[in-house]
Amino acid sequence: MRQRVRAVFAAFTTLSAVFALGVVLADPAQAFPTWDDVIAAKGNAEAKAAEVQNIQNFIIQVQAEADAAQAEAQRKGDLFAAAREKFDEADQRTKDLTAQADEAQKAAEDATTAAGRLAAQLYRSGGTDMSISLLLDGGGTKTDDLLAKLGSMSKLVERSTQVYDSAQASLKEADALNSQAEVAKAEREQLKIAADAAFQEASTAAQAAAQKLAETQDTLMTLSAQLAALEDESARTAADYEAGVEEARRIAAARAAEEAARRGVDVSDAGWARPSNGRISDWYGPRQSVWTGYGWSSSFHRGIDLAGRCGSDIYASSSGQVVYAGWNGGFGNYIEIDHGGGIRSGYAHQSSFAVGWGDWVGVGQVIGYVGTTGTSTGCHLHFEIRNFGSQIDPAEFLYNRGIAF
Repeated sequence: MRQRVRAVFAAFTTLSAVFALGVVLADPAQAFPTWDDVIAAKGNAEAKAAEVQNIQNFIIQVQAEADAAQAEAQRKGDLFAAAREKFDEADQRTKDLTAQADEAQKAAEDATTAAGRLAAQLYRSGGTDMSISLLLDGGGTKTDDLLAKLGSMSKLVERSTQVYDSAQASLKEADALNSQAEVAKAEREQLKIAADAAFQEASTAAQAAAQKLAETQDTLMTLSAQLAALEDESARTAADYEAGVEEARRIAAARAAEEAARRGVDVSDAGWARPSNGRISDWYGPRQSVWTGYGWSSSFHRGIDLAGRCGSDIYASSSGQVVYAGWNGGFGNYIEIDHGGGIRSGYAHQSSFAVGWGDWVGVGQVIGYVGTTGTSTGCHLHFEIRNFGSQIDPAEFLYNRGIAF
């Protein structure tokens, strides 16, 4: 975009040194010139020079507004990424504590069962009065045999005590872990609220930036054509401008139709498809953290990576609505699609987008292009699935819906 603006300025530096230097921002409340203003200025050299100055001021203004909107979207995107990372860590901690508590509870139940069996064995053997029974019934028993029986009884009692103590310890550990898990769950829910709020703010900022960019492109096309019209004494410039806009619309419509026809990707009966044709280069789960230049990668990979050539297509894994399209911290250029039923899919590190916020996309539709933005060491797609906000293994999720890697 900046190259386009520089090109516009370069084309008109010969107008006057006065207009190339000392340009100030126009009043934001003032509307940019109309075609009537342009036509009126063409016949008057002084008015023409003033109109050129006016248009150049607006070019600077609209570009500054677009840059400001983009910077705000990136700032909100970084805040969203940080908030979601905190939630993901809390979510994982809750899962770990719950699993540990379940293991401790099972250990306690196993120990309790073992203690019960030993108690039953002691009862059948006379219980704590076993030594008296042995002495009373041992008239014809040799001393060594008597001592051996007493030793066995003592070991049985000792073992029973150990098992009971182990069961009690496991129960205490399970209670402690369950308490920690409850605290972690409460913290996770608070972080989820914060992450959802950051998501909404980042999504709104990304929408505003995309809208401002579209408005800026339209305005710059108009202003550039007006500058050309002031330079060209022929009214043909205006007609060429209108024809160019119409041709751009025609090309965009043709590409949209072609894109719809290119959705011939393999779609499962459940309505899901691979998000990329690349091979899996990193699976879901624990991994070694590496430095990427943007920052350290996570030691737990909460998605799958599909290696691919930069610029290659990224497909919507299923039909849904784009609820986020913008910068997202370490994820770089990121798109998130809501498929309904609490399921969302995420596509990170894109070089550029083919769709925007609010768009409805079909399964297999191209939504963007493989890149290496954000925390990335090479061209690839990071793909993830969230189930009511919690990240799950995407490969397993897709496998259960008829898609294998």
